[in-house]
Amino acid sequence: MDWKVILGLILGLVVLVAIGISYGKLRWDALTKELHAQLEAARVPIAPKVFEEHELKGLPAPVQRYFRTVLQEGQPIVSLVQVEHVGTFNMSAEGEQWKPFVSSQRVVTRRPGFVWDARITMLPGVVAYVHDAYVAGRGILRANVLGLITLMHLPSTPELARGELMRFFAEAAWYPTALLPSQGVLWQAIDDRSAQATLKDGENVLTMTFRFNEDGLIESVRAEARGRIVGNMTIPTAWEGRWRDYAQRQGMLIPLEGEVAWLLPKGAKPYWRGRITTITYEFAR
Repeated sequence: MDWKVILGLILGLVVLVAIGISYGKLRWDALTKELHAQLEAARVPIAPKVFEEHELKGLPAPVQRYFRTVLQEGQPIVSLVQVEHVGTFNMSAEGEQWKPFVSSQRVVTRRPGFVWDARITMLPGVVAYVHDAYVAGRGILRANVLGLITLMHLPSTPELARGELMRFFAEAAWYPTALLPSQGVLWQAIDDRSAQATLKDGENVLTMTFRFNEDGLIESVRAEARGRIVGNMTIPTAWEGRWRDYAQRQGMLIPLEGEVAWLLPKGAKPYWRGRITTITYEFAR
């Protein structure tokens, strides 16, 4: 075959691949935009609009200490959060296949919801697009290669919705006013370093354990049973998020780094490690 023909075929293939990649990105971005629109449509008014210390009366001691550490009197209540992350994600349920990711996450605090839009680099030039979301009481988890080939698209079951609401609750250390009693969270004492918190959204009601460090900050958040996907099965499994490296952001003290793990009989199995690169807030008004 003439080398010019071969070169033409190669160039044609490159162009087709480039078009496919561009189409996949556009298609995925359209799905993300639609999820953001649904998140926005589910928002409800927030009251009160600022934090006042009198609402801490009667809360467990470590919870009062936490809010007095991370908030100041008059802190506006967070209504929307935009977060950018970098980190690594373990693609193996049993082994260690950590892959780098970048992600953008939008969170609305009332009605609780979020959309995590991630890009996980599987191989050089091969990227998995991931949506992990809780929108209007519905859980969403899907992953596509280059936005074109479906790797995973779970049905929107009550179990999935409950698991995604757990994620919203565990990550509330990033938007701490969402944990206030005025925002619908009920607190119950355990001991001087931990407390249980209960959140209700529609038919989804869950209780998780918050543990605080010696500085009064959230160290970990644990659920006793979140759905873990193993093959074609979903197995209720203990699950925990751990937070560290606190810093001031728009008047609030929040963690910039974290790790999420399944708590298996043989020990913790981390699968997400990330760091916030940018976080911005909108406040109730």
